[in-house]
Amino acid sequence: MTSVNEIEVRTAGDPTNVTVEVRQAIHEIDSNLPITDVTTLAAQVSDSMGQQRVVSGLAGIFGILGLAIACVGLYGIMAYNVARRTHEIGVRMALGAHKGEILRMVLGHGFRLMLLGVAIGAAGARGLTHLLASLLYGVKPSDPLTFIAASVLLAVVALVACYVPAHRATKVDPMVALRYE
Repeated sequence: MTSVNEIEVRTAGDPTNVTVEVRQAIHEIDSNLPITDVTTLAAQVSDSMGQQRVVSGLAGIFGILGLAIACVGLYGIMAYNVARRTHEIGVRMALGAHKGEILRMVLGHGFRLMLLGVAIGAAGARGLTHLLASLLYGVKPSDPLTFIAASVLLAVVALVACYVPAHRATKVDPMVALRYE
């Protein structure tokens, strides 16, 4: 049966510089004692946190991917909505609606969709936070600042996704739109 013996050395300087001196001191005590693995405390802590780093990195990647999918989805919905309402937009512009009003109308519709999505998502996230509590360090599962920051980020992305179709709606020519079916 082999036993594992460990020794810890505290130093004021760089721990890697002390390795040779520690090996020599151990060799003077017992020259048959093998020294196999010399690591610093920082390396041990870093190794022990490896799995958490991978999980948090994957969560970040999936979060960014989800944000991109939400952005593309909202853009698609708004572009379809503007295309479907081209005749209505043309009528509004022919009756004197300004481009700013059309822009606000389309952005307002997108913003309402975003608010609904954020409300449903925040409620779902709030309900599921207890599942992720063991993975969080330094943040409470129901941290209001995190929820607010995520909601603001989603709002900004939603406005960017809605702006292109809204801007395209302001370029509708009333005469072409009135003939559009």
